[in-house]
Amino acid sequence: MIELAQHLKERCILVGVSTRLMSKEQMDEYLDELELLADTAGAEVVARVTQDRDRLDPATFIGKGKVEEIAALVAQYRVPLVIFDDDLSAVQVRNLERVLQCKVLDRSALILDIFASRAKTNEAKTQVELAQLQYLLPRLTRQWTHLSKQYGGIGTKGPGETQIETDRRMIRTRIGHLKEKLERIAQQRFTQRKGRSKHTRGALVGYTNAGKSTLLNLLSGSDVFVENRLFATLDPTTRLVPLGASAHILMTDTVGFIRKLPHHLVASFKSTLEEVTEADFLLHVVDVASPTCEEQIAVVQQTLEEIGAAEKPTLMVFNKIDRLQDRTVMQALAKEYDRCVFISATRGINILGLKEEVRAILEKEFIEESVRVSQENQKLISYLYKVGEVLERRYEENDVILRLRVRRKDRERIVRSLHFEESGQPVRRLNSEGV
Repeated sequence: MIELAQHLKERCILVGVSTRLMSKEQMDEYLDELELLADTAGAEVVARVTQDRDRLDPATFIGKGKVEEIAALVAQYRVPLVIFDDDLSAVQVRNLERVLQCKVLDRSALILDIFASRAKTNEAKTQVELAQLQYLLPRLTRQWTHLSKQYGGIGTKGPGETQIETDRRMIRTRIGHLKEKLERIAQQRFTQRKGRSKHTRGALVGYTNAGKSTLLNLLSGSDVFVENRLFATLDPTTRLVPLGASAHILMTDTVGFIRKLPHHLVASFKSTLEEVTEADFLLHVVDVASPTCEEQIAVVQQTLEEIGAAEKPTLMVFNKIDRLQDRTVMQALAKEYDRCVFISATRGINILGLKEEVRAILEKEFIEESVRVSQENQKLISYLYKVGEVLERRYEENDVILRLRVRRKDRERIVRSLHFEESGQPVRRLNSEGV
């Protein structure tokens, strides 16, 4: 008989603070999300503590009285962890841990921990480690001396230097190594995207757990990992998505966004988020059944602005309509957003409608161009493959006829190129029409 020991979750207490700018209902929703984050990290919430404050306490964030209340709960439930929904300073963490006699994390530290546990590829692990080090650098507590064996030797110590200064310098050295590594990875990703440049590319963006990976699986017939938890996937996944008899696009699933996403994490995932900035259009997937739907949309749009992708042609994809209780919400959203579609990825509802909307974007943003080029003009043929997606290629005598899908904004550049080549080898543009 084999006895299996059940893995015990780390128990924790959640702490939320509402100010003049936040209602109690909103704070409760934030704590609900924090509880989901704690569950994703492997923690079990045993209690919640909330407080209304006009002004945050610089020493403990919540004030002496509330700290003593939490300390009593820590002793009562024998809890080893307290998680705050807001970012704490190094001084606040130190003061809180001194009184509570347990580990104290803020929201950013919890998200970074989740990313560290979810990272599978070399790129994701490097990005997460960089974000963690940048976050922890001003919060050092003599815990990085193990790095001295990796980066020791001549020139690594100074006269009269304290241990904390030595640790800081070792972390900065490690950060430098990680940044160099990510630059090499970014170059590799650029090469990969360059190889896919002849295809029309879309990117799935949205709040975490909105259903992006499920939708990609449905559209492409692939098996991207899906789990009903926050940040189930970190690495971008690209799949070929058919839209009809002859039309197809490349669609990339990206890491989900979340409220108060740590700045260092966004910066570290720059090479991953470039998949969004390089896409031709975006599908913004939204959990329409979420009570914080509108705020989630705002968080994603703000993040897109930060990475320079806010002006991309975007289709709002309101997912999980099968969970929606009030159908009037759909009518209100349809009036607010010109480009939108309502679906259920898990039940396959209105997926054909989604594909029609994507084709409508292609019709508006792209045109089809047919050109006849001499087979001898390989330089121009290679250029056309680079700037457009070749839908059809056929030969007549000594010419090759290419049917291309190109961006409208690139059309004039292509036409100028064709006219320029006309002075040399034979080139003739046959026709131009919308897709």
